[in-house]
Amino acid sequence: MKQIIALGGGGFSMEPENPLLDTYILDQSGIINPKICFLPTASGDSDQYISRFYSFFNKLDCQPSHLSLFRPPTRDLESFILEKDIFYVGGGNTKNLLILWKEWGLDPILRRAWEEGVILAGLSAGSICWFEEGVTDSYGDKLEPIKCLGLLKGSNCPHYDGEKERRPAYHELVKSRKIQSGIATDDGVAIHYIDQEIKKIVSSRPQAKAYRVSQTNKRTEIELETEFLGSD
Repeated sequence: MKQIIALGGGGFSMEPENPLLDTYILDQSGIINPKICFLPTASGDSDQYISRFYSFFNKLDCQPSHLSLFRPPTRDLESFILEKDIFYVGGGNTKNLLILWKEWGLDPILRRAWEEGVILAGLSAGSICWFEEGVTDSYGDKLEPIKCLGLLKGSNCPHYDGEKERRPAYHELVKSRKIQSGIATDDGVAIHYIDQEIKKIVSSRPQAKAYRVSQTNKRTEIELETEFLGSD
């Protein structure tokens, strides 16, 4: 079973007092005490970001680790990756993430891990990267399309409600066919894909939603059913 859990925003780095999305990710492994590995590439392997990851996940029933490409733990990255149960990709600069992964040969290794049942998860840049295309500010202040790994079909726009320019920019890019149709996610929303199909959409915030954005619909944006993981 191939699984990807794509977060529009949230998780330990954005809402450390709200564990709903991150515990959902851990639960999907079906393993007691799963090995979860953080990839902070998009942030330049920020020490602060890595510290926040350990501070959060050390309190949960899992075995946290991280993979730094600036200080790699081993020459044999493939073996290091394939022995994990979950990979969690942090936010930051998507363009830099993709370039570094390609240079280090991570693309085919992560694809193999995914095909062998390792869960791939992440927020923001760590969500966009799994799709064919994404909406990114990697090039500067302007939001632009970016070609990504293509494990999931279509495009992805995170932070849909968290950054006011995201929604109009994504609509315009889709309408003008500068980017293909896709899925937008509010902060606090995770889309759970199994074998490239949406299994479930969950949220850590009661009002947070996901949307299908397409130039073929009479309405550009269609709200998708989202399950709040907490208690109302």
